[in-house]
Amino acid sequence: MKSGLILRPLLVVLLLAMVLRPVWFTPLLAPLAPENGPVIYERASLWSLTISHFGLVLAASLSATVVAVGLAVFVTRPIGAAFLPLSRTVTNIGQTFPPVAVLALAVPALGFGAGPTLVALFLYGLLPIFDNAVTGLRTLPPVTMDAARGIGLSPSQRLRTVELPLALPVILTGVRLSVVIALGTATIGSTVAARTLGEVIIAGLLTNNTAFVVQGGVITGLLALLIHDGLVLLEKRLSA
Repeated sequence: MKSGLILRPLLVVLLLAMVLRPVWFTPLLAPLAPENGPVIYERASLWSLTISHFGLVLAASLSATVVAVGLAVFVTRPIGAAFLPLSRTVTNIGQTFPPVAVLALAVPALGFGAGPTLVALFLYGLLPIFDNAVTGLRTLPPVTMDAARGIGLSPSQRLRTVELPLALPVILTGVRLSVVIALGTATIGSTVAARTLGEVIIAGLLTNNTAFVVQGGVITGLLALLIHDGLVLLEKRLSA
């Protein structure tokens, strides 16, 4: 616990330093850059790329959460139970097709930019959230549900005040997995002109500049690690 209290602020400081003052890391990255080549990526602000990257992930993850939890609620009601296999097939689309394939299919319809990336991240994030939401809603304590019925709560009242609050920690586990996957997957969005940290990594690969690859990779990794840690803390707090 104490190590976590020390490590988290250090990682936050490191992330902020890398995106706001990347020049500080020039001595460390210089051996990885080509001879007489640039060391720090300067074609775009690392801060703006990080914010854009996070924004895409946030928008896609929120959309996926709303749709996946909505489907989970529907198929765990008597009226929607028969649609569970179909819903699982639909939410599994993103896992069936690689994100690169989804991007390739979405570009002709949506053009280049953030649109295809949002579609790919949305589809890729559905299944973990849906599966966890279904599990959380189907494994509620029978005694608690019987008590809720016994005091006269309607089905909608039971859903809002009993079922969703009790299932929330399990749902958040799926959201956490989906968000962390999306943070890494979003880097490929730069192949279709989306503004993500993948721009730095791709530039490094194209110019054989390992320093660029390290910058983009480390910033993405730190972002994923800190968000994962924050969601874990939230799950523990809700489960307490």
